[in-house]
Amino acid sequence: MAHFELLLPKMGESVAEATITKWLKEPGDTIEEDEPVVEIATDKVDSEVPSPVSGKLIRQVINPDEVAYVGSVIAIIETDESTAGASQSVTEATAPGTAGIEPRSEAIPGIESLENTTESAGFRNTDQQSSRFYSPLVKSIAAEEGISADELDQISGTGAEGRVTKKDILDFIKKKHQGPVAASSKEPVSVVNTSGGVSAEQPQPAFKQAPPSVSAGDEIMEMDRMRRMIADHMVMSKHVAPHVTSFVEADVTNIVKWRERIKASFEKREGGKITFTPIFIQAVAKAIKDMPMINVSVDGTRIIKHRDINIGMAAALPSGNLIVPVIKNADQLNLVGLTRAVNDLALRARNSKLLPDEVMDGTFTLTNIGSFGNVMGIPIINQPQVAILAVGAIQKKPAVIETEYGDVIAIRHKMFLSMSYDHRVVDGALGGMFVKKVADYLESWDVNYNI
Repeated sequence: MAHFELLLPKMGESVAEATITKWLKEPGDTIEEDEPVVEIATDKVDSEVPSPVSGKLIRQVINPDEVAYVGSVIAIIETDESTAGASQSVTEATAPGTAGIEPRSEAIPGIESLENTTESAGFRNTDQQSSRFYSPLVKSIAAEEGISADELDQISGTGAEGRVTKKDILDFIKKKHQGPVAASSKEPVSVVNTSGGVSAEQPQPAFKQAPPSVSAGDEIMEMDRMRRMIADHMVMSKHVAPHVTSFVEADVTNIVKWRERIKASFEKREGGKITFTPIFIQAVAKAIKDMPMINVSVDGTRIIKHRDINIGMAAALPSGNLIVPVIKNADQLNLVGLTRAVNDLALRARNSKLLPDEVMDGTFTLTNIGSFGNVMGIPIINQPQVAILAVGAIQKKPAVIETEYGDVIAIRHKMFLSMSYDHRVVDGALGGMFVKKVADYLESWDVNYNI
């Protein structure tokens, strides 16, 4: 018999650590090859770690709710000699949920690479100021909370070799807000008056949510990890970006008729359904190529204009939470390719099989609220992007149609598009023209298009 060390596998270029959320196997349990052993969570996505060997679990090295680093040992599995000799490491193995998928060879573009993520949030040169190692997750949290490099160096780490874990920095932030430092939120700020001058400095109020009343019989539920992340991300987005929303109603009759005509043959040929979502994504990608200043991010006073068009699609999970898998280089895929990508990502999102890289580096987000019967909505920008488009339910409506013989009233399929955008860099003219451009592409759909 021999012992096999199960290591935390690579989960993406910028993912260095993960939290152990639940052990699926207990010491003494038999494990089959490729059988999931433990559930893990990063700051982006939840997934499972399968065993590359068959054997018996001897030891759980990392406890639930503790952080493990990529390449570190998380479990010991007892195996036969012949099996153990096959592999002693899974760091180079395929990450969870990637069986049969070719690894991406292209570099991750945009500002969300490992080096640029911290800079884009205003947290610069930490590694130059300290020889201490900090994971991308810890750096990201520090940047969002305004934790300086000096403050970060003062945190006592509980991780391997004294590294600062996610829990360590969150505890530090909690204590910081509870202590005297919280008073810094009341520092004087300059207020611009209506004439354009700067008025006398006034204290900035500290905002604190009033506690809700609780009555007998009320049920109190603790937010799960993902819901807490979503809540923090939404509050941060509204705090960072001044939101403006523009609305356009589009006539999508041609698309509805075309899809109705080809959906049966498409499913028989491709083995999957064609929904409206890939059509919407294609229209967005085309509009971005026409108006690339929508495909940007903000870094202080700098505007980062992204080369690649990576479109995220908001997907509801069975738990009720929300995740946004990203279709990389969406403008380079035809409609069949977009359909395959949409169906694949949606299926694996529902089954918690997404990889961290597959929910990163988005440059624009589409959310289909029409799938819930909603006509329109005002979405919140998915930072660090500057725009998000919501598509509403398609409804039959009477409409005035211009013909060469005069105006007529006909029943048409209509839908609302609503786009929220960051008014720091996207003015009303650009935002309004962009959503209208998407509608124009949808309305000009060729009903005889062959897919």
